[in-house]
Amino acid sequence: MHIESPRQFLLDLYGSAVDAVSAAHCLPAYLPAPPTKGRTIVIGAGKGAAAMAQVLEAHWPASLSGLVVTRYGHGAPCQQIEVVEAAHPVPDAAGQNAAQRILDLVAGLSADDLVLCLISGGGSALLALPAEGIALEQKQAVNKALLKSGATISEINCVRKHLSAIKGGRLALACAPARVVTLLISDVPGDDPNIVASGPTLPDPGTCAEALAILRKYQIDVPANIEQHLQSTTAETPKPGDVRFAANQCTVIATAQMALEAAAAAARAAGITPYILSDSMEGEARDVALVHAALARQVSLHGQPFSKPCVLLSGGETTVTVKGRGRGGRNAEFLLALAVALDGQAGIHALACDTDGIDGSEDNAGAVSGPTTLADAAALGLSPRKLLENNDAYSLFSALGALIVSGPTRTNVNDFRAILIV
Repeated sequence: MHIESPRQFLLDLYGSAVDAVSAAHCLPAYLPAPPTKGRTIVIGAGKGAAAMAQVLEAHWPASLSGLVVTRYGHGAPCQQIEVVEAAHPVPDAAGQNAAQRILDLVAGLSADDLVLCLISGGGSALLALPAEGIALEQKQAVNKALLKSGATISEINCVRKHLSAIKGGRLALACAPARVVTLLISDVPGDDPNIVASGPTLPDPGTCAEALAILRKYQIDVPANIEQHLQSTTAETPKPGDVRFAANQCTVIATAQMALEAAAAAARAAGITPYILSDSMEGEARDVALVHAALARQVSLHGQPFSKPCVLLSGGETTVTVKGRGRGGRNAEFLLALAVALDGQAGIHALACDTDGIDGSEDNAGAVSGPTTLADAAALGLSPRKLLENNDAYSLFSALGALIVSGPTRTNVNDFRAILIV
């Protein structure tokens, strides 16, 4: 099987993956019936929240109103639901104001009312309302430190929940006695709804003690008032079994596995056998790249455990412990580490992109690489190994014209990786 353009083949797989987890594709089938007496209030947060609101409006048979908050540049035109944009991954005042407005919006509802909560990845930073006694600037500082520390998303969100006035189930309590139906696009390995956007409408099994332990594990110093807050009983979140959540419902409508299966179907249609390695890979991006490189080389050289031509697919969320001063999100870092490890191995092409269209805080979704990546970089006087050590994968792929710039996709099931071996 000959692939005329490996880059276009990989881009087609990425496009198929993203389309499969779009709100337009996933949301309509999960809409509940409108309430017979009360109002329908729509709230939400995340990179996909505005697109979800737009699709909801198009399919909802009754009147509704509400407010959702999404990342700057990720908005979508809505007629009845207000869309507010705020900062991600570090929260800002716009996110704080939106969170307060959402709490105000759901105050005083009755048992006849329905709250539709539209949640997707990114909601933790966008729904930023610090607990009483904690300043936004303090929460921003803790957030930045966690993002650079190499902590997993579940660890980061455990801390976020316990420094918040709205996350970790507190938003659902504010809606009571109204029924809350949460529709959720998962961006976390394992698809645990409690972790996505720090679970604003779900009871939280985590504890303040665990949040403190995470801060100490990554040697993150916090101000005395935050330390005291986490040691107090007032900071604890509502727990599973709390009767106030009994009538509520949460449904995961889109996952990384769905995106990978769509890409696999597209590969088969093109005559290439796909193998899904995992939908929930975690770890340092460069370490995950070493494992992928070793597997790809084994396939290429020995036909084990798979025969070529084939494409290896994986999802999940890697992390980057930032030590350098360069540019590049975790997908670009993964791809550069992969290229370095493969060292020009013939017949191996790869793509790594974030399904939200934004790799970290850059303007690209990710990048592509191939057998000539290292040689092409050397011809430009670039050292891939030095750039990798400086966390500067963006600069290399930018110089090579290998960045993938899709713009915001308005959905988010995290990393998408495809390695073509021919």
